[in-house]
Amino acid sequence: MPLPTVEHETRPAPEWAVIWLHGLGADGNDFAPIVPELVDPAWPGIRFVFPHAPVRPVTVNNGVPMRAWYDIKGLAIADKQDAEGIRLSIDEVEQLIAREQERGVPASRIVLAGFSQGGAMTLSAGLRHRETLAGLLVLSAYLPLHDTIEAERAGANHATPIFWGHGVADPVVPLALGEQSKQLLETLGHRIDWHTYPMGHQVSLPEIGDIRAWLGGIFGAV
Repeated sequence: MPLPTVEHETRPAPEWAVIWLHGLGADGNDFAPIVPELVDPAWPGIRFVFPHAPVRPVTVNNGVPMRAWYDIKGLAIADKQDAEGIRLSIDEVEQLIAREQERGVPASRIVLAGFSQGGAMTLSAGLRHRETLAGLLVLSAYLPLHDTIEAERAGANHATPIFWGHGVADPVVPLALGEQSKQLLETLGHRIDWHTYPMGHQVSLPEIGDIRAWLGGIFGAV
């Protein structure tokens, strides 16, 4: 059964979907208010889907349960990666994609998006998905399980557009970690639309403007 979600449809019977994954400790309500700032009235109908991650104990939070796509076990976010948790959440994202397809939206009109841990899951699930997706929107994130991505990525998403935004003063996901992940994917042939902003671990108005322009290109591509 797919995860519970917050949803917003810009028009009845939407033709596109954006599945937006929140960061550690947040929930699906976190980015729902961004929809009015993003949507252009000229765009086709879009269903924005904001799922709630499962509640699980998080090691760096002293084991206290919180909404998380996977456990963070080390002080450095990429240390001691929770491979099992990441793979379980990849399955959860696959279920969300499948539900959109059941509702009439093909994979080629689904954008995966995410902030922080949600952005890490966007890369993890999106690059492994067996059907071509419309795009991957990655905010303040990095690529987990980087040592297996070359073998496990799906050919269907080798050329999928990727928008990647990152704050130069991010204290949670250091810019250097994001850059390392970006460079690895570029080495593998992926196209990255890379943007940096004078901010920390957050989303800024200039970044929202760039996301809006990028999404407009995706939605106008058909």
